[in-house]
Amino acid sequence: MLKVHDLDVHYGAVQALHGVALEVNAGEIVTLIGANGAGKSTVLRALSGLVKPTKGSITFEGQSVAGVKPHVLVRRGIAHAPEGRGIFSNLTVDENLSLGAYTRHDSAIKDEREKALNLFPRLRERLTQDAGTMSGGEQQMLAIARALQARP
Repeated sequence: MLKVHDLDVHYGAVQALHGVALEVNAGEIVTLIGANGAGKSTVLRALSGLVKPTKGSITFEGQSVAGVKPHVLVRRGIAHAPEGRGIFSNLTVDENLSLGAYTRHDSAIKDEREKALNLFPRLRERLTQDAGTMSGGEQQMLAIARALQARP
């Protein structure tokens, strides 16, 4: 389903990743473990189109996605819930969830929202609350639920 081969990423002259390879099949859960600065976040940023690889390949469901813009990847089913959460703190929980589905135009959007709210029932209680007033854990739940709206 997802294959990464010989991936390099540079930030200017600094090489952040060198020769990264991994494969994730449907239904698998993979964890990246490493020390601070080891490149875990950079791998995820490359997979989600937030940084462009300087070498290597990334294929998702048989199609190359290396260097593809993030909004295009969301349509293809790749979403990123960043460590820093990246929620819109001045918007409500409901509005944040709606933004997660902004690229979708299908009839299953309401079903996906229900699934996310069932997964994180605390969010259902807070739909009209400004996201910035929630605890850090609740904000992380919202970031994940918002990413799931893209049907990754």
